[in-house]
Amino acid sequence: MKCGMDGKRTNKRERRRLEMFRNPGAGKLITFCGLDGCGKTTQIHRLARYLESRGMPVFLTRQPTDFVRESDIFRNYMDSPEHGEFDYRALSLLCASDRVQHSQRVIARKLEEGAVVISDRYFYSCLANLRARGYSQDAWIYEVARFIPKPDLAFFLDVDVETAVRRVRARAEERDRYIDIPLQHRLRAEYLAISAENGGVLISTAAEDEEQCFRRIRREVERRV
Repeated sequence: MKCGMDGKRTNKRERRRLEMFRNPGAGKLITFCGLDGCGKTTQIHRLARYLESRGMPVFLTRQPTDFVRESDIFRNYMDSPEHGEFDYRALSLLCASDRVQHSQRVIARKLEEGAVVISDRYFYSCLANLRARGYSQDAWIYEVARFIPKPDLAFFLDVDVETAVRRVRARAEERDRYIDIPLQHRLRAEYLAISAENGGVLISTAAEDEEQCFRRIRREVERRV
């Protein structure tokens, strides 16, 4: 089944590398992507403390920004199983626009100042969600990527869906949060594919404990950044 302009799902997947532009600044860009509950926040803050202890300026950020996260269309897709009022392609375009603005006006400036920018989620997450929801033939997202700086190091933290959901449910504020389980399985598959397609560093946070994961992250940062 092919995907047309009506947004129907397709079984045929677009498999392309995202052609982002080269980091123009003196700083370095490190990104973390993966399912909610994969351990991103823990590892991001450990890495930030480590880099700061070595005298490096660190700037923490996340995508999409609060401008999108607080919008009605985003909250509808995050908090409810009913999406009849909204079109997912419209949400994806909103998120992509937000990422271009944020990357050009916030991240790029920090890189020019020489900071190590660590982003919780990045453009890869936009692509993963679009493909996981059946819009794998939407070529526009690859064109938008040309206006996004390429990370110097892109981490993809992998965890099985059951573990990820259990970790999310353990948070008091998210105990009753709506989670689309089949979507989480598709998202995981897309993250694995996108990491392989785009030279990401894949780390299993279920197979290794927190300390082992951080040691791997630290080695990659020391070697490549």
